[in-house]
Amino acid sequence: MIKAFENLELWWITGAQLLYGGETVKIVDGHSQEMVDGLNKSGIIPIKVVYKGTANSDKEVASIMMAANNEEKCVGVITWMHTFSPAKMWIHGLQMLHKPLLHLHTQYNQEIPWDTMDMDFMNLNQSAHGDREFGHICSRLRKPRKVVVGYWKEKKTQEHIAVWARVAAAVADAKDMLIIRFGDQMNNVAVTDGDKVSAEQVLGYHVDYCCVSELMEYWKQVAPADVDALVEEYHKLYKIVPCEAGEEIGKKKIWNAARAELAIRACLKAKGAKGFTTNFDDLGSWGDPDADDFVGFDQIPGLASQRLMAEGYGFGAEGDWKSAALYRTLWYMTQGMPTGCSFLEDYTLNFDGENSSLLQSHMLEVCPLIAVDDEPVRLEVHHLGIGIRKQQTARLVFNSKVGDGVTATVVDMGNRFRLIVNDVHCIKPKPLPKLPVANALWIPQPNFEIGAGSWILAGGTHHSCFSYDITPEYWEDYAEMLDIEYLHIDKDSTFESVKRDLRINEVYYMLNKALR
Repeated sequence: MIKAFENLELWWITGAQLLYGGETVKIVDGHSQEMVDGLNKSGIIPIKVVYKGTANSDKEVASIMMAANNEEKCVGVITWMHTFSPAKMWIHGLQMLHKPLLHLHTQYNQEIPWDTMDMDFMNLNQSAHGDREFGHICSRLRKPRKVVVGYWKEKKTQEHIAVWARVAAAVADAKDMLIIRFGDQMNNVAVTDGDKVSAEQVLGYHVDYCCVSELMEYWKQVAPADVDALVEEYHKLYKIVPCEAGEEIGKKKIWNAARAELAIRACLKAKGAKGFTTNFDDLGSWGDPDADDFVGFDQIPGLASQRLMAEGYGFGAEGDWKSAALYRTLWYMTQGMPTGCSFLEDYTLNFDGENSSLLQSHMLEVCPLIAVDDEPVRLEVHHLGIGIRKQQTARLVFNSKVGDGVTATVVDMGNRFRLIVNDVHCIKPKPLPKLPVANALWIPQPNFEIGAGSWILAGGTHHSCFSYDITPEYWEDYAEMLDIEYLHIDKDSTFESVKRDLRINEVYYMLNKALR
């Protein structure tokens, strides 16, 4: 199991009935336990599967579902019908269940035992139609769930369960997620704002404002010795590039950036926050940044944001709390995966025929988890001419890996949230000697024209959360669990298909709201 998920559980419930006698139920129980043990020993599913027994009546189903709701360790429920389980006995339990649901359509035995199969075997092994009975009642109840079809020992089947498990854990993590906003939205930007009450109701997380003057109290309490120790850590981890403004200025800016990192981390820990946003027009500073009595951040805390993202804190620039929460969810579900994720922004376009691409970056805040593995991450100090604090500013500079990835964003459509997902292909950028920032260069699928155009048609943000490790299946499961709109732009997308999907979704959610 992944250490990050070691205190979490997935509950397995097998459907049966007493029609075939108690001995049959005992066999069902033994088969179920063997299957659960096999899944846990596979090494593929990152969360422990716990067998909670067979359910043979509506009271047993309801009891297990209520217990799942109340058990904090349980992040999702897996159901499987070994025999024919009359679905009316599942109605109340399914109505009660608030945890993510996975319906596994499988069978204990892999092949039909043609030479020995008799009626006793048929009475025992009825998944072929028992799962369809269960599936019907889930559909009748409009119960969101994932359906996985395949033999339980096969790697492909287990991988689908593993995807759902990671997403279920991330959804559970969001239920007590607190995002702290240092400053507000910037410059009346619409796409990074939204309805925080609806976000908490639907997506789970809570967004709070923290005035920067409060953050400065943590800044004042940072011990110089702790700053020195963190700067020493920087020297071990990164290649320190000489500052263009001189060695002393470079040292001072890196030291101050380290102090800012310690202050933000201390504030987030004290509040129990899992993510934060910044605003480069609100740095809570007083006086001349070059004076000895200066109080506060003398630069945008970009280095702090980069490193805190790598630790798993959600981050959104310019007050973008939705991206901060989505990045935390992305980081949480990809723990233990090798290639990395980051908050990114559409920076500028490169028109080059079939290789036309988008440069992804930000002024400073790109997570080093996506950096090329065999190239050193550089810690550089350069002048940053934006915001109220136009100063020499420390940042990590690197190129991202080459390869395929998935980027996503959540937008508030007024009557619902829309999750927009785009497959992208990262290519190698050219050097940027005059723009020392971390970056990624990608071609959105199916090509630049349709990929970028479809994102705009869907109302996508200029911020997104990117990963090399996941597939769109993760985000599809996420949208299903939270019952939010999902739009996937992939290699087969056309303007026609995207417009059709958007129109159908609009009608669906309007009718769905009216029916509720």
